Amino acid sequence: MTRILLLLTALALLAAAFSCAKETPKYDAHGDTPTAAYKRLFAAVKAGDTSAIKGEMTKKTLEFNHFGAQRFGKSDDEEIRYGMTSTTQTDTLPQIRDERVKDNMGALEVWNAKENRWDDLPFMIEDGKWKLAYGDGYAGIWHSPGKPRSEIEGDAANALRPPLTPAANVNISSAPKR
Repeated sequence: MTRILLLLTALALLAAAFSCAKETPKYDAHGDTPTAAYKRLFAAVKAGDTSAIKGEMTKKTLEFNHFGAQRFGKSDDEEIRYGMTSTTQTDTLPQIRDERVKDNMGALEVWNAKENRWDDLPFMIEDGKWKLAYGDGYAGIWHSPGKPRSEIEGDAANALRPPLTPAANVNISSAPKR
């Protein structure tokens, strides 16, 4: 009987501990999404509005852009005019897929027609909205919310191929036997 009472007491204490535990912080971007952030960035690049482009990037990304501009002897506005991604260098909005979000970090795959591949773009919530987060990735702040679809598809394609087997060690003389 005492064992049952001790077990029930332990379970009650565990339940109380879990109910008092801190909640994980909820990140609210007020209905905003990484996809919407990319579309705003694309529109700002097409309009040539560098202040709007900067508004779609995190502070760390703007710092990262500043260092890149200094390195290449350009102004910040010259360096940022394409939104730090070659996916914006098309006339029409490129194909977008595989939006992934975890807490305040997100990612989005955008078709890069220039390089004929999917680019996985990082986003973070900053100042209540999603913003491009390249600089946060280089600073080690941004972490991927999961594998991109292009990587998953590549892994699946590789799994279908038979493994390459090394050639057998062939030490046979080509001279005929006498």
